[in-house]
Amino acid sequence: MYENILRHPGPTPIPKRVDLAMSKNIISHRTPEFIELYNETVELAKPIFGTTENILFLPSGGTAALEAAAINTVSAGEDVVIITVGAFGDYFVNICEQHSFRVHKLEKPWGEACTAQELSEFLQDLPSIKAVFITYNETSTGILNPIEELAKVVHEKTDALVIVDGVSCIGGVAPKMDEWGIDILVTGSQKALMLPPGLALVAVNKRAWKVIEANQTQSYYLNLLSYKNWAEKGMTPNTPAIMLLYGLNEACKLINEEGGIEQTAKRHVVMRNMVRAAMTALNIGLLTEDAYASPTVTAIKVPKGIVLADFVAHLKAKYHLDFAGGLGSLQGEIFRFGHMGYCFPSDVLQAVSLMEAALQDFNYDFTAGAGILAAQKVFLESTK
Repeated sequence: MYENILRHPGPTPIPKRVDLAMSKNIISHRTPEFIELYNETVELAKPIFGTTENILFLPSGGTAALEAAAINTVSAGEDVVIITVGAFGDYFVNICEQHSFRVHKLEKPWGEACTAQELSEFLQDLPSIKAVFITYNETSTGILNPIEELAKVVHEKTDALVIVDGVSCIGGVAPKMDEWGIDILVTGSQKALMLPPGLALVAVNKRAWKVIEANQTQSYYLNLLSYKNWAEKGMTPNTPAIMLLYGLNEACKLINEEGGIEQTAKRHVVMRNMVRAAMTALNIGLLTEDAYASPTVTAIKVPKGIVLADFVAHLKAKYHLDFAGGLGSLQGEIFRFGHMGYCFPSDVLQAVSLMEAALQDFNYDFTAGAGILAAQKVFLESTK
């Protein structure tokens, strides 16, 4: 039986070295061996976040970490702003409304990013908000919000915390958490960090810790102060995802071997540009404009004259190429090409080639090889 070529925006392929690291004998999380693993992995992860702050590890999906960031900093009845440009921005809305925060939603049409000017105008009459929640990379639309510019506006206009969902891009972009003034940055394991699901990473700066200490959340399992106190001992308050920590340690080393997160981020930009150039050459539309296009996932419109569900199913059945469909209002309108983590220009060329084969099966009108040549050109120019 053939293995599918997974080109989803998560979960994503796992490197063999990471798989092997996770196959080690399990150890107790209350031993010197674990403390060594924990502390080393924290240090390896810091540059990926662009921070000197410690990284907390939660045995959960990214959504639990988003909820932890919310409930540890904000109490019921307090005002928050949520920037939503797609399905995962709406996650933040649902979390905050569930906990009875007063939500002020800055909502953009799906496929558009939020600009600094728009946020500045929105905050004009909201000087007393507690936090601004922002999705860094919107998986449902392939948008990368300009986090540096947005964080700057928040700090200029308010005393609010900047809390960022980086689940679908950390490990594929090069954020500067400390320099940009991000107060809390969250991600998950199954995207650009090249791991299975089940581990969340949370970085918190000193400014946010002061707010957290004053807030005194009622949560037990998601109490970040508890994680902070145990982290000082090189451990977690409850049983951690030990094997995923082994894997994360190895994944971070792979990023270092590539030249560090800056170099890894450059590879992701090249792959993004390859995909976009290929689709343009094939006369297939893209949801987002170039200026805010994600380096980890591209949202692609339905090729003319083709039923999307049939096309995506055919790609998987005949060519074993597995793309993700659209979410929410974009279901049936787009498919999503994930190019993050353990993905390289050669993988993009393979996927584009198989797409072209499928397009021929559907009698789509195009010049055979046009997409491949366009993607090759981008790649070759990047190597000069």
